[in-house]
Amino acid sequence: MKEPRDELKADSVERQDAPDFDALTPPEDVVRGGRTRDDFFDAILTLGSPTSVEGVAERAGHGVDAAREYLEWFERMGVVTRVTESPATYERNEAYLQWRRVQRLQTEYSQDELLEFLQAATERDEAYASEFDVDAPEDVSIAAYAREHDEPVEDVWEDVSRWMTTRRRITLLERALTGADDGLAGQQSPA
Repeated sequence: MKEPRDELKADSVERQDAPDFDALTPPEDVVRGGRTRDDFFDAILTLGSPTSVEGVAERAGHGVDAAREYLEWFERMGVVTRVTESPATYERNEAYLQWRRVQRLQTEYSQDELLEFLQAATERDEAYASEFDVDAPEDVSIAAYAREHDEPVEDVWEDVSRWMTTRRRITLLERALTGADDGLAGQQSPA
């Protein structure tokens, strides 16, 4: 074995203090793969349509074999569903993700806080309905509204997008308050 370069060698003062090995991250935490799992989870969240194992691997920045293993694991957990067998394609399981959001709301907030959030979201929803003079964001013709009100199309689109987000938030808050998601996430149970 070659000797390290002089600048990499410990001097006599450095040799007096033994390293604190207990302060180091345990090897099992380093090699356990938590970050890799997070990379694949982040990639899964970006899926908008059925995607091949190779496509998921590319999005996660890891190899195809690792992607295959993690996708199978995520499928068992209910996070993704396999759409086709050959080639294997996967899509994110929206029912599971919605269930997790509801569970998180129920865990992190009291019923009173959830009711306050719901009240605020409902008021925003009513304000948007009044502003656009329609019952639902899907009923807004973005280009026509922008033209009629002399507003940039992008601004109208952003407002309609916020309204749609408000509607989704209302649905999640209602589900968290009613306990409608205390059972299964769609057809699959989280492991």
